[in-house]
Amino acid sequence: MASSSPKISHIALSPQYGPNKSRLCSTKSTCMVLKTPPRTTNPTIIRRRTIKPSPIQQVPITKPSLACPRQKPSLNSIQKVLCNTLDAVENKLIVPLEKNQTLSHNIDPVVQLSGNFAPVPECPPVTALEVVGKIPENLRGVYLRNGANPLFSPKGGHHLFDGDGMIHAVKLSGEKEATYACRFTHTSRLAQEATLGRAIFPKAIGELHGCTGLARLALFNLRSAIGLVDASHGVGAANAGLVYFNGQLLAISEDDIPYQVQITPNGDLKTVGRADFFGRLNSSMIAHPKVDPVTGELFSLSYDIINKPYLRYFHVNGSTDEKSADVAINLEKPTMIHDFAITENYTIIPDQHVVFDLSRMLFGGSPVLCDSKKTSRFGVLPKYDTSDRRVQWVDVPNCFCFHLWNAWEEDDGNTVVVIGSCMSPPDALFSDDSDKCTMQSVLSEIRLDLRTGQSTRREIVPGMNLEAGQVNKNLVGQKTRYVYLAIAEPWPKCSGIAKVDLHTGTMTKFMYGQNRYGGEPTFIPLGGNGDGNEDDGHVVGFVYDERTNLSELVIINGATMEMEATVQLQTRVPYGFHGTFVSEQELRRQRG
Repeated sequence: MASSSPKISHIALSPQYGPNKSRLCSTKSTCMVLKTPPRTTNPTIIRRRTIKPSPIQQVPITKPSLACPRQKPSLNSIQKVLCNTLDAVENKLIVPLEKNQTLSHNIDPVVQLSGNFAPVPECPPVTALEVVGKIPENLRGVYLRNGANPLFSPKGGHHLFDGDGMIHAVKLSGEKEATYACRFTHTSRLAQEATLGRAIFPKAIGELHGCTGLARLALFNLRSAIGLVDASHGVGAANAGLVYFNGQLLAISEDDIPYQVQITPNGDLKTVGRADFFGRLNSSMIAHPKVDPVTGELFSLSYDIINKPYLRYFHVNGSTDEKSADVAINLEKPTMIHDFAITENYTIIPDQHVVFDLSRMLFGGSPVLCDSKKTSRFGVLPKYDTSDRRVQWVDVPNCFCFHLWNAWEEDDGNTVVVIGSCMSPPDALFSDDSDKCTMQSVLSEIRLDLRTGQSTRREIVPGMNLEAGQVNKNLVGQKTRYVYLAIAEPWPKCSGIAKVDLHTGTMTKFMYGQNRYGGEPTFIPLGGNGDGNEDDGHVVGFVYDERTNLSELVIINGATMEMEATVQLQTRVPYGFHGTFVSEQELRRQRG
């Protein structure tokens, strides 16, 4: 059935900056709000867009005001000789071999760090920003968004996920009052590299390919053995997720323990240190923990790519930070699990067919691959069980959801509904053949029948790439009607936001306009849990204008999807990953 023509209304956006960063008051751009019924046509194929390379600029190295300042390691004469020998091996053997490799788009730094993917330096709080329109009076607090921002230019391969964590923050204080700042999360990794003045930790995706990847691992282990670097305090970049839990803002990447970041009264950011829940978290935590809006508890997973158990599950008390014992989940292979879901009574664990196989590096390949022989499945585990004996696995063939937006239990007591974006091919973000493949990420409903052990999958919005987004956080684990997602077209850029009605499949689009692109939209609900309509709130996110080389924060009405205000920034905010909002009330309860 052909879809009807969308109804289009025009909304005047803010004036744009000119190339000299001065205000061109006569210049306006236009965005469009499109209301579109469910799409029933066959999915279109979105081909990967080749990004025009641009010069990679070294991020100016300011002496970071580290929470735990580090001094260069004191080495004896033998250690210095060994360090110089290892440096020679790197510069005269490993680096030349890396330069002779043909890199796929996924790990080519000329592609991965071009345009608005390029890094920026830290920025202390900037006040008196121009606000076009009025910041809603019920929107007071700080919007924060995490992303990868390499401090040093890569020597070899570089993946978008490899950069050092940087948080961009906009504090909203009044109708016309906003402050912007961005800071690196000062991880152990960043602190050591800043002290040494160079990149020295291996990049988990971009560099760990083939024999040169194995050489990089060996080099790092030898440097650790002689005391040049210390891996005992983690190797992660804290560049992916953000969650505000029990008075703490946590920056997360799934290769390490989270880092606590404090929001200062003037809108600045300060790294407090690693958040290990009183020493009880001894393994990494995935980038998307879930906070139950009813109990206040945090639920999460931790995966291991080398040692069994390959997956652990745990939860943390929302008042005391007391962490439960780990529950070992029995998986046959180390599996990439970037996200999961919770319901009122269950934890939903995706065991899909993107796996890790380190032996492939011996033959020149990537350790991340799609195992075509493995059948994807979802595990349904009672939330407070202390073992995996009662987990019920339901096969969901040919399904890979990098992100899950929500899940809930139906009234029949036998059905669990999972909402996610199904990615095809599953390893599109990591494959060495990414230049040849096409990518789709289709919003889908997966229904798990716990009585029969069967599943069904339905595309809610066929033919459109919808990735990175959120539901109303007050309804996580409960039945929801709306999800707000980035329109990831032309991939890998995002041209707008789609508000999708999960019941009817209809969507309302907010398009950024020509040559303007954003990222994940963050939905900020009004009122407390259960108050008002589900879509009462605001959607915020950064938008970058390619013509002016500047960014702005857009504030959109969550019900109407119409613009309410923009905060004009005096800088560029690179495309990044995930964000959150910390309200004025939550800031008062922030822990140091």
